[in-house]
Amino acid sequence: MYNTILFDLDGTITDSAPGITRAAAYALKKYGIQYENFEDLRFFVGPPLIDSFRKYDEISDPMEAVAFFREYYSEKGIFECDVFKGIEIMLKKLKDMNKRLIIATSKPEAFAVKILKHYDLDAYFDFIAGATMDETRIKKSDVIDYALKSNNIGDSKGLVMIGDRHHDIEGANLHHLDSIGVLYGYGDFEELKKAGATYIVKDVNELESLLLK
Repeated sequence: MYNTILFDLDGTITDSAPGITRAAAYALKKYGIQYENFEDLRFFVGPPLIDSFRKYDEISDPMEAVAFFREYYSEKGIFECDVFKGIEIMLKKLKDMNKRLIIATSKPEAFAVKILKHYDLDAYFDFIAGATMDETRIKKSDVIDYALKSNNIGDSKGLVMIGDRHHDIEGANLHHLDSIGVLYGYGDFEELKKAGATYIVKDVNELESLLLK
């Protein structure tokens, strides 16, 4: 059904909320903004960081806040995550079928590479596409464009983008790709449906069944 499969990272491959929310709390504290419950910062997972920090009137320079975020994240938060159950088994099955697997994430590419290597998942992916540290490439549509061009992919036939947030689905739509929204991440059914997901699956087993058709 699909020969080239693009995966989001946060909320699709890894349950990364703990590290991201703690790093966000660390950055916000620099501006006198404190959260007792890190769950209230889950909206930081998925979208470009600079967009999330722009929501706060106390922050005049969102890039400075991003730098504070990375102070914590690069040292501690990066590995405060887990791989979703069943993901590695699914990736192995897909590679055994000679599928081309690509990561397309709004997380800085250097961080994505470190995480995938840390969990021994990097070997499953033919290419890892991420954001730039200077925020010049952060939108999911730009990351997808970078991934496609870097792999000389000009035809959308046989391609699919998988992710848990509307940014993933909207990025896929801009490039005329099919998309699969996953409900085990940080988005919900209404968000993914409204964004125009081609398919929506509830868990990794359902995702695997769809991809192995």
